[in-house]
Amino acid sequence: MIQKFFSYIIPVKIFKKKSARSKIIEVTWANGELVLDSENTNYSYGSLQRILRYGLRNIGYDKILKMDHILLLGVAGGSVVKTLVDEIEYKGKITGVEIDPDMIQVANQYFNLNKIKQLELIIDDAFEFVLKTKDQYNLIIIDVFEDTNMPNFLFEKFFLNRICTLLKENGFILFNTMILDEAHNVRNRKYISEVNLETFTAKMLPRIEVHNELIIINKVA
Repeated sequence: MIQKFFSYIIPVKIFKKKSARSKIIEVTWANGELVLDSENTNYSYGSLQRILRYGLRNIGYDKILKMDHILLLGVAGGSVVKTLVDEIEYKGKITGVEIDPDMIQVANQYFNLNKIKQLELIIDDAFEFVLKTKDQYNLIIIDVFEDTNMPNFLFEKFFLNRICTLLKENGFILFNTMILDEAHNVRNRKYISEVNLETFTAKMLPRIEVHNELIIINKVA
């Protein structure tokens, strides 16, 4: 494909759509692969896939392969789903929650998410879903953004406590956060300080991208 070839020289935009939730959704060939972007940041594949792959590797592929059920809050184009299924060869169930139906339409059209049989896609607000779900999960991946903004509820102690109750024994939370200023650094440190260390461990991984910081929480008791 000529667009893919030229993308090694310069990015080639092949799709752009306005969305009520995400404002702008773009699909671009970049360095030989399709990536999904909002107006100001990468949403799936590209740098975001590298970041979440790094987090999954830190948890341990051997542990992930033994898991039964993974919850993904914030699907976008589904790059982390592809990492789980294609690279790690995870065989368990994946539940993906995405608030933007336009995003799901693009993910299905350009990234074939609807062909992954073990993936259940749910169009819902992450906060509302977490309140309603009766399931428990081995791994909860939080990757919720509105362009470069992160909803405040993600950092509230109530939400933290709720997602921690959804973890199975020895389960993990992998939380992708964006750091744009010192206030965000303070926010992340406060978030870590509110984890119940009698039952969980929590750590921030060294950054591999300038503006993204991963937090990993592990249920140990």
